[in-house]
Amino acid sequence: MTSVPGSFVALDDPQFARALDQDMERVEVGLRAAVQHVDEFIGAASVHLLQAGGKRLRPLLTLLAGQLGPGAPAPASEEVVKAAVVVELTHLASLYHDDVMDESALRRGVPSANARYGNTVAILTGDLLFARASRVVADLGADAVRIQASTFERLCAGQIRETVGPASGCDPVEHYLSVLADKTGSLIATAGLFGARFAGCDEGTVEVMRSYGERLGVAFQLADDLIDLASPAEASGKAPGTDLREGVPTLPVLLVRRADDPADAQLLELLAGTLDDDARLAAALDLLRRHPALDQARLETQRWADQAGAALAPLPGGPIKAALQDLAAAVVQRDA
Repeated sequence: MTSVPGSFVALDDPQFARALDQDMERVEVGLRAAVQHVDEFIGAASVHLLQAGGKRLRPLLTLLAGQLGPGAPAPASEEVVKAAVVVELTHLASLYHDDVMDESALRRGVPSANARYGNTVAILTGDLLFARASRVVADLGADAVRIQASTFERLCAGQIRETVGPASGCDPVEHYLSVLADKTGSLIATAGLFGARFAGCDEGTVEVMRSYGERLGVAFQLADDLIDLASPAEASGKAPGTDLREGVPTLPVLLVRRADDPADAQLLELLAGTLDDDARLAAALDLLRRHPALDQARLETQRWADQAGAALAPLPGGPIKAALQDLAAAVVQRDA
């Protein structure tokens, strides 16, 4: 078995794995070209998080979906590669904004953009990368621009809804899952949709990849939430408990609150207060890591991954379908 970029999946066919690796390198070249700027400072700020690496889940999905088209297996078309660049640029841009909102100190094991350059420059750099993504997607036609705009709208709406919180009478868990579908699932759905569409797939296959991608995105974000609680900084690339410290109520926290168990009094008291103090944060992390809510959250994460795999049922069997099924399993089994 040969691993493909990001170490998410392995393929039985070494030749196909090498071809996919070559296509991912074409995406990297496109990303580096897209973030270049004549101004040295702007160029350095724009490339900061790109150079830090990342899983490249979104472009990988675009390339895999692109292999579902007629004529595959074959090198990805220029349109598929450009689409992969668009989704990763959009993701990178959102990270600059996320780090400002979260006041993160680390991202991918290096100083976050806001820690390095300050909040104002980080926000403006994120805006610049969104503009660059728009410039690339314009080469793909008006329909692609419309899809990208709708995706960006959902991404922003999800972030706003997370910040504001659920409305009165709304179940916080259901609200949170719908937020994840918007702020994370929407872009991963578009990654799958773009790959299939620009490879010439029929509309049924395009819809399969959109549906798969959205469910995969929710599973991916739920897994990230668990990693934030359970993984050490050297594995995840960011300080554990970042969401807790910033008061972001992820699924395990929401499940603890929903249970309303008197035995959770100490944990609920910690979660109700600020966790800026390292000792309080460590105590909350310790209690959460031993709480049944963590296992419940793992089960919910697996449920979304299973739903993603089930969405692939209309596709014919073969190495691409198998790789996509492996991808759904891998996103919930990682520790970083």
